[in-house]
Amino acid sequence: MTAFESAQTSREQPSEVGFWRLARLKARRKVWLKAHLWLGLALGLFLAVFGLTGSILVFQAEVNELLNPALLTVEAPSDGSPYQPLSELIEAGCRAMPAHATLTFANYPRNKQATLQLNFKLPVGEASTENWQVMVNPYTAKITGKQLLSSSESHFPKTFIGFIFELHYALLLGEELGYLIVGSMGAVLIISTLTGLIVWWPLTGKWRQALTVKRKASAERLTVDLHKTAGFYSAAVLLPVLFSGVYMNLPEQVVPVLELFSPVTYRYNFLSQPHPGLEPITMAEVVAIAKARYPKGHPHWIYGAPSATDTYTVCLDDVDRPGSLLQRVCIVLDRYTGKVIDLDDPAEAGPGEIFTHWQWPLHSGQAAGLPGRILVCLTGLACPLLFVTGVIRWCQKRRAYRLKQRSLGSLVR
Repeated sequence: MTAFESAQTSREQPSEVGFWRLARLKARRKVWLKAHLWLGLALGLFLAVFGLTGSILVFQAEVNELLNPALLTVEAPSDGSPYQPLSELIEAGCRAMPAHATLTFANYPRNKQATLQLNFKLPVGEASTENWQVMVNPYTAKITGKQLLSSSESHFPKTFIGFIFELHYALLLGEELGYLIVGSMGAVLIISTLTGLIVWWPLTGKWRQALTVKRKASAERLTVDLHKTAGFYSAAVLLPVLFSGVYMNLPEQVVPVLELFSPVTYRYNFLSQPHPGLEPITMAEVVAIAKARYPKGHPHWIYGAPSATDTYTVCLDDVDRPGSLLQRVCIVLDRYTGKVIDLDDPAEAGPGEIFTHWQWPLHSGQAAGLPGRILVCLTGLACPLLFVTGVIRWCQKRRAYRLKQRSLGSLVR
């Protein structure tokens, strides 16, 4: 063999190896494509529903205030008057409900134009309950109104945001069954997203084609480009949003897995210890304890303790914790003594605690402020686009396959 022939052979061998390697990758890609196809057809519609409802919930406070301005907004005093004491605001809200109603939750005013929102559980008859919300003007302690949120007699919430929330988290199937189904779907949709990324990966190195939509393309090519580019660009946000949704719906299943890597505590698992003859402390006292610990913190969610072994939980924003990107802290307190049982503070936590602490801010986009919320909202809006373009592409391929089969049949005849 001459030197020229030897060099030519050495050049041909890598190309031959590359050819067979590409062939194997394409064969594997067909398997992933089939998996992605059937996962998308099975759960794509639900992904579209989760995406659309999630986009609304990212701005749920703003949407709710837009729909109910008289209930949820007030005019801040021009003289800069402060809020009335929280104890008086809560007392005013309790007077607006029957005496046997139980305060279960409070949503502190999010800005100077917002009302204090108090949630109550009201027994109706022997076996039914209703959930009501009372809105209080924080400057005057006057009731701006109240509304029925839900009833145990129906799976359908009575307000628009309540309906969107239950559709998003439970598909209107109830808390236990709905959360289980939606959480399980979220786990499968993570797999679907990952298979989509595998299918998207340009085996021939044509990255520009994989990352852009071709101009003046045919309808078929446009469908393909929209699906792959929307899937790729949304995946970076969609994957953590899906995981955080699984975590929030199925914490009992996710937390034990996380504990294999780092200690994790789940604040809803803590219980208060009843003390004979000792009355529970009030929600206002609980908030005062939390504010004393974090003076710069702004109360946000306040979970009540209606049952004997329940705990209070106060979540504060803008706590100004040095060394932490997240400025949100949640404190779990004993119902009777106000003793701090658990502190969910990212500045004083291990890796597992920090990881779980990030899940809600990531899911809602609040981890990155307004830009993050907009990004999560846009990602949610991309989900229907992925479903529609995926179904259209599937129909196109089915049509092409049938035409091919007819052509082969005519040739055989």
